[in-house]
Amino acid sequence: MKIKEQIIKFFLASSGVLTILTTVIIIYILLKESFGFFSEVSLIDFFTDTEWHPTNAGRPHFGVWVLLSGTILTTAIASLVAIPVGVIIAVYMREYVGDVTRRILKPLLELLAAVPTVIYGYFALSVLTPFLRTMFPELPFFNALSAGLVMGIMIIPIVSSLSEDALNAVPKALREASYGLGATKFQTAFKVVVPAASSGILVSVILGIARAIGETMIVVMAAGSMPQLTMNPMNSVMTITTYMAETASGDIVFGSIRYKSIFAVGMTLFVFTLCLNTISFYIRKKYQEKYD
Repeated sequence: MKIKEQIIKFFLASSGVLTILTTVIIIYILLKESFGFFSEVSLIDFFTDTEWHPTNAGRPHFGVWVLLSGTILTTAIASLVAIPVGVIIAVYMREYVGDVTRRILKPLLELLAAVPTVIYGYFALSVLTPFLRTMFPELPFFNALSAGLVMGIMIIPIVSSLSEDALNAVPKALREASYGLGATKFQTAFKVVVPAASSGILVSVILGIARAIGETMIVVMAAGSMPQLTMNPMNSVMTITTYMAETASGDIVFGSIRYKSIFAVGMTLFVFTLCLNTISFYIRKKYQEKYD
């Protein structure tokens, strides 16, 4: 028995060490190649230049805010769709339907998470974009609005499923106390249960946003590859993941400035996501202290 426990303990410890080691190696590679990039491109220009033209024969431009603006724009659109819809679906399935209906609806909803992202990209191109162009004739075929809306649909299962788990963890006594004071089901759901589960809902929102930030295929196929600094959803944009995918899959010279730029923007995306998770951690901690 002790031997089995030692073996299990060894595998658990190895898994933890492997995870940490993998993260350290990723950070090391990003930092190493990024330092090589910034030895040729000024860090100030990287964060202040308003153009991104790495192949310009005269003077290449590496203004990362061009790519960040596209990433932020498509993620913001996706969040505006997924967060309210996902939370409302979670509240409906947890507070308004019975166990039998919930067991049927939840797997159907989670099927959206199993759809390959390339299929979402084709859906944006063949269905959503033509529909939007009937309302906005000036809308270009590749645009941030279509990509953002489809990304929002894609991350709805993440937000709704994790939010429902958070709502399910709220003690039944809180609901009974609310009903005992004369509150309606709607008041109990949105004024008692949702605030009590706010930290868990926040986690689902952050995970959904992180999933949208790292999405590649949908933005490659639907948002286009026009590097421009804009927050207009009607425009074609290039995101960080779009640039990394297109550059890495093209004819690129190993060790060139374009090759190193992939790691520089990758490091930027890593830091951006890390800051987002850090902010969410402190917000979640604040809410936990408030409702403890």
